[in-house]
Amino acid sequence: MQISTIYILCRLNTCKCFHLGWINVGNMNYRRMGFAASLLTNGQVLIAGGWNNNGVDVEGSAELYDPSTGTWILTGSMSYGQRVAKAFLLTNGKVLAIEGIGSSFQESKGDLYDPSTGTWITTSSMTQIRQFYKACLLANGQVLVSGGYKPFSMKGESTAELYNPSRGNWTATGSMIHPREGHTASLLPDGQVLVVGGWSSQIFLNNVELYNPSTGTWTLTGSMDIGRRVHTATLLKNGKVLITGGCNGVMILKSAELYDPSSGIWTTTGSMNYRRQDHTATLLENGKVLVTGGATIDSNAAENSVELYDPSSGIWTTAVSMNYRRQKHTAILLKNGKVLVAGGITGDIL
Repeated sequence: MQISTIYILCRLNTCKCFHLGWINVGNMNYRRMGFAASLLTNGQVLIAGGWNNNGVDVEGSAELYDPSTGTWILTGSMSYGQRVAKAFLLTNGKVLAIEGIGSSFQESKGDLYDPSTGTWITTSSMTQIRQFYKACLLANGQVLVSGGYKPFSMKGESTAELYNPSRGNWTATGSMIHPREGHTASLLPDGQVLVVGGWSSQIFLNNVELYNPSTGTWTLTGSMDIGRRVHTATLLKNGKVLITGGCNGVMILKSAELYDPSSGIWTTTGSMNYRRQDHTATLLENGKVLVTGGATIDSNAAENSVELYDPSSGIWTTAVSMNYRRQKHTAILLKNGKVLVAGGITGDIL
């Protein structure tokens, strides 16, 4: 796809790999955003669902990226079309894809992909309809879904539920103390889940909660300095969690904060060079964090800038920019140490 063909509202099917610079790799078969992505045990990347703006229905389609050839091939279609989907590689080798926005708004459906056959089978739907929630794979192999909001509602949800792969069903678990959407959920080394920030009832949240899988309950921990949503959360190799960017309702942020699970305390660290929301943050093999793209001026303007965070110094340095501006994209660390960036949107209007 030539850069001259990228216009306002363009969903990207372009892909790039980062390894001391950027190189273009094969394009996806369909332009898409809001898709599910998962690294498979064989090193390939599964991408499924999402949507685009050129009249092509991609909600049910799925494709595989092969790092050895740099090409994409179509695989079996999902049982249900999914938008803003999320995918998790389960301990049994299958991939659970769960719906973020369905076309019917009647239920939040689930689908299971079997890499050995390239086919999908349906699994049970979540107990509640929810959009823009967060999901996290637990150490026990279950998947925790928290928050979000119901269709046509502007208030965050506090409810949470668990998917059990061995039974193929969802069950309710303890509700969060504060309702929220647009938050992050990170699995900590001790098995607890750290839920950070978000938004509810027009309030940008700085409060933070911990979920204990052994009890199914939530407790408050230290609050961030700044309330934010659509930020990123990255578990560092030192056990701390790095929060970057997002929006606080007044501006897009470039600030960053660190959470220390051993003390429950937040500290500020070096700010990014650029304001960002809807960006990606990927932990590299060397322990640094690679941040790509996002919106920097307003929610409709995508960025191609890239920077690296060094936990040992707390300093950000700029890296080689991507060839394409993008936000709401995905970035996956491949088994060869490179980072695959795919899809998203660019332009002035979503």
